Formats: sequence, structure tokens, C-alpha cells
Amino acid sequence: MYRKSLGLLCFLAALLLSPTQKKQPPNVVLILMDDMGYGDLSCYGASTYSTPIIDRLAMEGTRFTNFLAAQPICTASRVALLTGCYPNRLSMSGALMSFATEGLNPQEETIAELLKEKGYATGIFGKWHLGSRQAFLPLQQGFDTYFGIPYSNDMWPINYDGTPATSGNKARHPILPLMEGNQKVDEIRTQADQDQLTRRLTERAVSFIDRHRKSPFFLYIPHPMPHVPIGASERFRGKTGKGLYADMMQEIDWSVGQVMDALKRNGLDKNTLVIFTSDNGPWANFGDHAGSAGGLREGKATSFEGGNRVPFLVRWPNQVPAGRVSNKLLTNLDLLPTIAAVCGARLPKRQIDGVDGLALMKGNDSATARDHFVYYYQKNSLEAVRQGDWKLVFAHPGRTYEGFLPGTGGLPGKTDENHAFPMALYDLRRDPGERYDVREQHPGIVERLEKIAEQSREELGDDLQHRSGKQTRLAGRSDEK
Repeated sequence: MYRKSLGLLCFLAALLLSPTQKKQPPNVVLILMDDMGYGDLSCYGASTYSTPIIDRLAMEGTRFTNFLAAQPICTASRVALLTGCYPNRLSMSGALMSFATEGLNPQEETIAELLKEKGYATGIFGKWHLGSRQAFLPLQQGFDTYFGIPYSNDMWPINYDGTPATSGNKARHPILPLMEGNQKVDEIRTQADQDQLTRRLTERAVSFIDRHRKSPFFLYIPHPMPHVPIGASERFRGKTGKGLYADMMQEIDWSVGQVMDALKRNGLDKNTLVIFTSDNGPWANFGDHAGSAGGLREGKATSFEGGNRVPFLVRWPNQVPAGRVSNKLLTNLDLLPTIAAVCGARLPKRQIDGVDGLALMKGNDSATARDHFVYYYQKNSLEAVRQGDWKLVFAHPGRTYEGFLPGTGGLPGKTDENHAFPMALYDLRRDPGERYDVREQHPGIVERLEKIAEQSREELGDDLQHRSGKQTRLAGRSDEK
């Protein structure tokens, strides 16, 4: 009797001293590269250098082979990622210049705003590029903390050969500002300053994790590189012996390792969804300062697979299967509804285009989150449509890198910016390089994809057919000087 009473007392004391605590919601870390191609990680086939830390994300999580950016260029892709909307639905396109007066409309809701509503701390460390006027900066779009650059790192008054720019858009850019919150706190004036960006952003991201280890957080790390001009700090520059691009990728790999170490050190790695991807494919005419599309056709600023298809790695222990490869179609439009599902957040009040891919991420191979995808580019041109492995490319003018020698040492090679691409149907399962038009063999497939395209034209419009969409919204505008 005495022993039983003593045991009961001990049990009750344990309950009092260690009350049951509600499990903390999962954290989310979203790492976004700039102009990193499908073939730029060793887990996707890179052979001249290795990315062992990033590869570990693939081994400990799931690697996707058919993940698409909504558009193959900076601003448009980031709009889709943060809002779940096709960028042309929001009247956003291209890459905003530093002197642009438009930006993401503050009425649109971002991932950060939805998670902040759920009590998440929200931080961004890196490149923003959704409008550089104060009305459009991260603190006005749901982020508590911002440290980074407001647009691409080549938007400064310095030519690609390192000389001061005296004409054209380059000369219109101010010195590249380094922002904290809504204020400029430093300037990126030289290549030596560019070399320190990865290190500085990584240190701030790690500090954010350390500060918010006791509350759920959304950490967004949009690295300015491999967008040219590329660079690496003293610890990595020249160390691989395989060129500056390899040095830069080694530092990016290190950066991911620092973030993962911080999660583990704070006991958060098992309760954190980590996503690694890129905004679009490689700027291929920069040659040895550009990445690889991994055998896919073309690159950045084209609607071929080399422009839109990018690496996508997802790690979430005990939730996302380890060592798995998924060939199912998913896009960066789908990140907002998927992350919202992970964190128990609501969806935006306005119409979005993303679909919830959580079941697919968690290993349900029978789940098909996305049925089709439409490839818009330029301002609002529908250049292709995809369903499953079938892709119909419409006749359109566009960029091609093919037939031109790429540049070296940070200088761009030539491109044809107005190449006439013909209509063609590709079977991406057998022909991922988009080389063989099979329209004549599959007229039924063409008809089916044409119907999907027509539905999209009704809703979003199509400049190639001089049509306006019925369900588009306005971008933000600012008169701020």
C-alpha cells in the first residue's frame, strides 16, 4: 500500500512539475536561389563541383524532378511564389527596374501575411524584387524583419566589365542599396562588396533562427546569386580550383549548412519544413559565370523547360519521406497553399492559382496536385501549356541562346531576342530536351491542350492573340520619389 501511494504521489508530482505543453507549430525555411539552373546541384547531375550539404536535403527528404517556376524571370517568379497567383493575374511581369514605380499591390496577401496572422515571426534575408518603393517593401507585405537588397544585384551603375556605366539603364541605377527594414543601411559599391553578400545574409538568417527558437517562424532566404555578377568571400574564392561559379556554389552549400546547423542546435530541425529551389533557369549567355539547365532546352527568359524547370528539395523529418524522388508536376504557385496547409493558415481572400501539394509532398504517389500549367511570358503572352508529360508550345517570338557562343569572365555572349519559334508538341517523358515535334502523331492531345489554353485566355488574356483577360487585377503604383 505504501509503495502504491508513493508511486501515485510521484506520478502526480511529475504532472504538476511538467505540465503537458501544446506542440509548437512547424517552422518553415524557404531558400530561393536566383538564376540557378536545373543542373546546378550534384543531386541533379552537376559534375564539375559538388554540393554535399544541399544533396543531404535530398537524401533526408524528397527531390522533385518536374517542379516549375511560374515564369522564367525574377520579379514574375517571386510574385507567384509569395502570392500563389500567376503573375499576369496580378498585372506583374518581367524584372522590375530599380526606378520602377510599380510593385506588388499591397491588397494582395503573401505567405508572410498569412503566417503572421497565425502568430509566426517572419523574416526575409536576401533579394526582394517586388517593388523598391517603400509601399512595396517586405515590411509592408507581412515580414517583421528584412535585411538585403531590393532588386537584382546587377542593377547598379557598373557594367559587366567592371567599368562605370555612362549610358542606358545601367547608368540610371543608383548604387546598390543594402536595406534593413525600410531604410538603407549600407551600399554595395564594388565587386568586393558583392563577394560578401552570401556570408552577410547567412549570418543574419542564423541570428533570426537563434532569436526565434521559442516561437514558430517563417524564414525566407532569397539569395542574390547565382545571378551575375557572381562572387564568393575570401574563405571560398579560388578554393575549388574549378572557377568562380564553383566557388560561389560551394559558399551557397556552406550557407545551407549554417542554416541547418542552427536549426539542429536549437532543437528545431525535426519540426521545420525546409524548402530549397530557384526562381528560374540559368542566364546561359554568361557562360562560365552562369549555371546549367542540365540538358533541358534554353534557359532564363524562355518558356522552354530550361527556363521554367528548376530544382526543388523538401525536407521535413517524419512528414516528408526521405530519399524519395517524385516526378509529379508541381510549381512555385503551389507553395502558398501548401505552406498554409502545413501551418494551419487560411488561404488568401482573393482568387489564387496555386494548389495544395501537401499530400504529394508527404509521399502519396497517387496524389496529383496539379493537373496543368500555362507558360506565360513577356507582359501577358501565353507561349505554352502543359498537362502531364505533354507540352504544347505556341508560335511566338522569344529569346534563344542556341547558335551563339556564351561569354566568359562575367561578360555576356550574344542572344537572338526575337527568334520565331514555331508551334510544336513535345512528349517530355521521352523528349525532355524539346527537340521533336509530334503534333501530327497526336492531334487529340493538341486539341485537348488547346482547350486548356483557351480557358486561360478567357481568364487571363493573351497578348499573342491581342486578348484581355476577364479576371486580372492591378499591380501597385506609387508616386513616391
